[in-house]
Amino acid sequence: MIRTVKPTIRDADPYTPHSGDRRWSARHYDLRLEYRVATNRLDGTATVTGQAHEDLDRIVLDLHGLTVDRVDVDGKRAKKASTATHKLTVTPVAPVAAGAEFTVRVRYRGSPHPLRSPWGQIGWEELTDGVIVAAQPTGAPSWFPCNDRPDDKATYRFEITAEAAYDVVANGDLLGRERARAGTTWTYATKDPMATYLATVQIGRYRTTKLRGSDVPVTLHHPADLAAAAKTDFGRVPDMLALYADRFGPYPFPAYGVVVTDDDLEIPLEAHGLAVFGRNHVDGAHGTDRLIAHELAHQWFGNSVTVARWRDIWLHEGFACYAEWLWSEHRGGDSADVLAARYRDGLLEQPEDLVVADPGAEDMFDDRVYKRGALALHAVRRSLGDEAFFAGLRTITERHRHASVAPEDVHEAFAGAAGTSVEAVHALTAPWIDEPGVPPAVGSRAGDYR
Repeated sequence: MIRTVKPTIRDADPYTPHSGDRRWSARHYDLRLEYRVATNRLDGTATVTGQAHEDLDRIVLDLHGLTVDRVDVDGKRAKKASTATHKLTVTPVAPVAAGAEFTVRVRYRGSPHPLRSPWGQIGWEELTDGVIVAAQPTGAPSWFPCNDRPDDKATYRFEITAEAAYDVVANGDLLGRERARAGTTWTYATKDPMATYLATVQIGRYRTTKLRGSDVPVTLHHPADLAAAAKTDFGRVPDMLALYADRFGPYPFPAYGVVVTDDDLEIPLEAHGLAVFGRNHVDGAHGTDRLIAHELAHQWFGNSVTVARWRDIWLHEGFACYAEWLWSEHRGGDSADVLAARYRDGLLEQPEDLVVADPGAEDMFDDRVYKRGALALHAVRRSLGDEAFFAGLRTITERHRHASVAPEDVHEAFAGAAGTSVEAVHALTAPWIDEPGVPPAVGSRAGDYR
C-alpha cells in the first residue's frame, strides 16, 4: 500500500541550498558498513526507501567524496549513475511516478573524511584511535548517500563491522553483536524517524556502564581509565531526565546513551538518542553539568522536535540553553531570573547586529542565538506564568513529536496553554528574536533585577 506523502518544504533551504532534493522524501535507510580503523577504509551498501512527490526521471542523493560502484533502483541496475562534488544523480530504467515508493541501493567505498563548511569540519572524522561522526548541519553525506534535509526524517537500520578490538555505538536499539570475518558486526535500529544530520557512528575502545535511577535506560560508554570520573559526572543524568520529563513531557526515545571519546573535543554534541563528549569534559567533579543538561535537552528540542529550516535553529539552541537554567534552578543554583539578567547584560557587551529569526548561515550557531532564544522563552514564562509556560512546552513536544516545528507552532502552543492570542505571544518573543537590539530586562515576579 502506498503511504501518504508527508508534508515537505518545496523550496531549497537558503542556508544549505545544495543539500537535499525536495522532489522526494526518505522513509527508511538500511546501512551496511565495513570499516577498518587502521586504514580509514569504508565499504558500504546503502538501501534507501523513498517516496516520490512528483514524477522522477532522476533521483538525486547527497554524497561527498566516496566512490560509487553500483546503483540499483527497485532491484534493477540504474540506467545511469553519475557523481559530482556533492551529489549522486541516478537515472532509473523507468521514471518513478508521483506518490510511488521506491528503493535505491548504492554500493560505495572510500576513505571518509569530514567536510569543510562555514561551521568547521563536519561529518565522519578519525580520532586518534577510532571514529566520531558529528554531522550538524550537512555532514551526513560524508559517510552515506541520503536526502540531507532536517525536515526529512526516516527510520534507520545500521549493520556496522569493525575490528574486534573496538566498540561501535550508533543510534537506536542494539539488536545484536556477532563475530564476522573482518571483526565484529554491530546491528542497531531506530523505530522513531530521525533527521540525517543526527545519524551517527562512534567507534572506540570503550567500557560500558549502566546508570541506575531512571525509568529510561541510560548507558555510558567511556575509556577504561575514566570509569570513576565519568560515572560521577554523568550520575545526575537520571535526575535530569526526571526533571525534563516533568517540564517537557515524556522522554521521546526508548533509551539514552552517552559516549565519552578518548580524545579531547572542542564541544559536546547531540545525536538521536545519544550525546558525545570528549575526555576534556570529564573531571569527576560535575564541572560540565551545564553541558550535560544542554545536550540531554536536545533529545526533546532538536532531535524529536526538529526545525524544518535552519534559520529557526533558536528553537533547538534557545530551548536547550533555557533547559540549563531550569536545571540550575532545580539544583538550588542560580535561578532563571538571575541567569537571564546576567546573560542579558552580557549581550550589551556584544554587537547588536544579529536577528535571531534569520541570523544567516554563518552565524546560526552564534552564542547570541542561544542566549537570546533562552531570553525569549524567559519572557514568555514570566508573562504567562509557570503553569501555562510548561504546559506550552509539553504541547510542543507532544504535538510535534518526531516531526518538524516552526516559530508559529511554538507561539500557537503557548497561546493555547495560556488562553491568549498568538499575536500576544509573538509580541513577547519578538524583541529577542525579530529585532537586533537588546530589549529591557525581562521582569521577574520577585523584582530582584531590572
